[in-house]
Amino acid sequence: MFWLNLRQSVFAAARQNRQNKAGPWGVGMQVLKDFSFSALVAGFVTVLVGFTSSAVIVFQAAQALHATPAQTASWMWALGLAMGLTCIGLSLRYRVPVVTAWSTPGAAMLVTSVAGISMPEAIGAFMLSGALILLVGLTGWFERAMQRIPLALASAMLAGVLLRFGFGAFTALQSQLWLAISMIVTYLLLRRWQPRYAIVGVLLVGTILAATQGQLHLGSISFELAMPVWTTPTLSWQSVASVALPLFMVTMASQNVPGVTVLHANGYRPPISPIISWTGFTTLVLAPFGAFAINLAAITAAICMGKDAHEDAAKRYVAAVAAGVFYVLIGIFGATVAALFAAFPKELVMVVAGLALLNIIGNGLALAVREEAHREAAIITFVVTASGVTLFGIGSAFWGLVAGGVATLVLRKN
Repeated sequence: MFWLNLRQSVFAAARQNRQNKAGPWGVGMQVLKDFSFSALVAGFVTVLVGFTSSAVIVFQAAQALHATPAQTASWMWALGLAMGLTCIGLSLRYRVPVVTAWSTPGAAMLVTSVAGISMPEAIGAFMLSGALILLVGLTGWFERAMQRIPLALASAMLAGVLLRFGFGAFTALQSQLWLAISMIVTYLLLRRWQPRYAIVGVLLVGTILAATQGQLHLGSISFELAMPVWTTPTLSWQSVASVALPLFMVTMASQNVPGVTVLHANGYRPPISPIISWTGFTTLVLAPFGAFAINLAAITAAICMGKDAHEDAAKRYVAAVAAGVFYVLIGIFGATVAALFAAFPKELVMVVAGLALLNIIGNGLALAVREEAHREAAIITFVVTASGVTLFGIGSAFWGLVAGGVATLVLRKN
């Protein structure tokens, strides 16, 4: 079974191309046919939110390993390339919005757990973690486990994960009242008359207001290409115990589990094992350049899956493809793109992200409470997830599912 899954995963894309007589040209024409400006904006917002909310943690992780400026730029090159290629390739392969990301909890763990570990040892640990992710994907273990999670619990977990971003759209009123309220009013008006372009309008109005108020800091931006820097990997028992195994567990529990539930909660059912396999393989290949962990995105992925990306759910994959293109640009231009995203006021990003996710939060709550048999367990899942509790380095999304699962078993009436 292992070797069968290996062959199916590695050669899936090639087999699809043989079946598709149109070839790459036909794929490109289909993307152009399905393209929409709203999908392009959704892809940009996905990258904007993902980058501005967690890039600083990645930089801190690199600094904790005493990375040189060239090595830090190489990390961004490798991560951007890994996320971009997997977003584009997997979304085109399965025609669903598959969004990948770096492991933010993994980066946070690295900041505090790499004391006494050299960069080559850390790179070796990154590769081992990627190999373990590839293994659970190829064997199908992870997908079989995910199929046992009830939709109500998955939807409740999704709503709980996204809730704090919904709050952010309105807590921004405290520090940037007129900027935030102008964007919120724009959202309401466009949702009434032009719902498909609501987030487009919000981003445009926010950018114009920030520019007129002198809050866009574009003066320090200069074009600079990032160059890959190879680090020869080594392994030690310390790096395996302190980095490789915790990074693998945190990435699977805190990132890939929510990532799969986001797909399922939005009605997308691509084969999970090949997708997980490709994220592990990409990590394994690009880890020597700094790609410490690539996984399915959850929060940012939801932006590509809502009606704001496209009214037709079958065409929302274009938003994920657009996000992939922007991620590749991040990898190529490295520091330049980092400065560009940093130029946006944090309140603007908070409002755009919160408003873009409102419908997803609502849909998640609706699915969570729809079935009375799972309602109470789903509410427990939602509350635990929304609490933000972290235990043993694993985030609240995982513990929300654990709590909801236990509640389901206890409350189930046979």
